[in-house]
Amino acid sequence: MNLVDSFSEFKAGKNIDRPTMVRVLEDVFRTLIRKKYGSDENFDVIVNTQNGDLEMWRVRLIVPDGEVTEQDRQISFSEAQAIDDDYEIGEECYEQLTLIEFGRRAIMAARQTLISRIMDLEKDEIYKKYMDRVGEIVLGEVSQIMKREVLILDDVTGNELVIPRNEMIRGDYFRKGDMVRGVIRRVEMKNNNPVIVVSRTDSTFLEKLLEQEVPEIEDGLITVKKIVRIPGERAKVAVESYDERVDRVGACVGMKGSRIHGIVRELKNENIDIVNYTTNINLYIQRSLTPAKVSSISLDDEKMRASVFLPADQVSLAIGKGGSNIKLAGKLTGYEIDVYREDAELEVEDVALTEFNDEIEEWVIDTLKGIGCDTARSVLNLSKDELIRRTDLEDETVEEVLKILASEFDQD
Repeated sequence: MNLVDSFSEFKAGKNIDRPTMVRVLEDVFRTLIRKKYGSDENFDVIVNTQNGDLEMWRVRLIVPDGEVTEQDRQISFSEAQAIDDDYEIGEECYEQLTLIEFGRRAIMAARQTLISRIMDLEKDEIYKKYMDRVGEIVLGEVSQIMKREVLILDDVTGNELVIPRNEMIRGDYFRKGDMVRGVIRRVEMKNNNPVIVVSRTDSTFLEKLLEQEVPEIEDGLITVKKIVRIPGERAKVAVESYDERVDRVGACVGMKGSRIHGIVRELKNENIDIVNYTTNINLYIQRSLTPAKVSSISLDDEKMRASVFLPADQVSLAIGKGGSNIKLAGKLTGYEIDVYREDAELEVEDVALTEFNDEIEEWVIDTLKGIGCDTARSVLNLSKDELIRRTDLEDETVEEVLKILASEFDQD
């Protein structure tokens, strides 16, 4: 029975090796035997891996006629002689079974079981293969666009991958047939089906893009220490090298930005800052706040806070659009960073904004903190127009806040 070849349609293109296929076939036919005879202990299922032949043999002990006590394990001498007249009492009788003996219905059920087992094997194979590829960049063609996710087909294997909306960069708009790159973030089983989730917002995606564009990173001359991102807006990459001759920032950016520009385009014009990593925390924080120029830094290592003082014209650069620069600098260094104008050091009297929570709503205080204003004077040092521009608060709200804070210091 050349059953292995007859089921080759299921094996083809499913990356199932022949030994596994043979093992599945053997299991399926042993199940068939158990259903008919109750046990498969005295049955041999032989699969020839070379030509695909499959044979089933029933093995029973030959006993004298009339002395059969176990039908499944014993056969009378006369029955054995009918199979082969060379058999003698006390020997084992080998009787070959044919598929016809099991009936059409049982054979069809076995075929369905085989199909199901092979599909399960295929799913397991896909799951294992992509689990080994978590963190790798994958290229795929958009096949379907849905409300909450986009389905793409792996350009190499043809397997279906999923990019959820929350794993897309703001500004990602795809059409069917577009080629999309992302990083395999995770692989999970849902309803016994492998789901390969691809991300374009994960920091690993940016790291792998840098590896592709910067040979020094791939070769190990430059090491990426940490990456923090606000996808589609800004990213900071801390890099170091044990070879002082290597210009870490220059190598990553490339001549006239040649290396970094391709990555920026891929990430929808995400602003990428390459930061020289150092164990000197003061210098690390200073570098992380680029492009702002820092005058001085006061550290509280116990509370992991840093007070950064800058010239007035550098404060907005340190904070960045929507607070993105200061937020990412904090994540990169592990310190909570507070930004102050240089002359703020000279101020003796100041009050924390949280002291005004009985007069100013908490969400307003949180908004002001988001732009680096933790104290009353840090707010009063900014003009009304500047506060409105940075916080997006209503004109009346800003006026009321300034009035409350000014009254604390008898300012008009």
